[in-house]
Amino acid sequence: MEEFMRCLERQERETNERNRRANEINMLQREVDEQVVITVALQDGENQGRRRGSQVGRRQNVDRHRHSRGKNILEDYFIQTSLYSDVDFQRRFRMQPHLFNKVMHDICNYDAYFVQMCDAAGVLGLLPEQKLTTVIQILAYGVSADHVDEIARTRKSTTLEALVRFCDAIETLYTRDYLRRPTPRDLQRLLQKAEARGFPGMIGSIDCMH
Repeated sequence: MEEFMRCLERQERETNERNRRANEINMLQREVDEQVVITVALQDGENQGRRRGSQVGRRQNVDRHRHSRGKNILEDYFIQTSLYSDVDFQRRFRMQPHLFNKVMHDICNYDAYFVQMCDAAGVLGLLPEQKLTTVIQILAYGVSADHVDEIARTRKSTTLEALVRFCDAIETLYTRDYLRRPTPRDLQRLLQKAEARGFPGMIGSIDCMH
């Protein structure tokens, strides 16, 4: 029992240190996110000011065929008779379909930015699945905004804004349940599970997470 308590104390100290470092990283990340949002907003404002109709030598707007690509994404992964199986979905999105749908539902209720809406011209915007697909691709694979443009047909500024809003929504919605510090009961359960799998006294082993 004493050994178990010492293990808990050691794990608590290590957890506190990790939390301290994580808080520092989160503060820096928030600053970076704020700078990204400001930069995107300024860039969009500058582009709005420069729109004066067609001009000689001006590059035309790119028609990304976003609606047809959105339809393809739905047919590939999000309908009952989808092209790819749930196994393919889990491997490519790093989560199961029902979890993706739950997160999408929660985030759309939290931030209307992810809900498909019409623009000023009455044209339907991007599907929630398109925006979340771009975000998951960036977070899961570390790809660039230009790369996901080929997948979901989204502008770089749209992708970056969706990424920032997604991270903010996840932090707000799930911190209390999933991003909190482990309790002694949690640590005891994790230690028992790890010991049963051959890793006594270990917390946070990747081999014990599945």
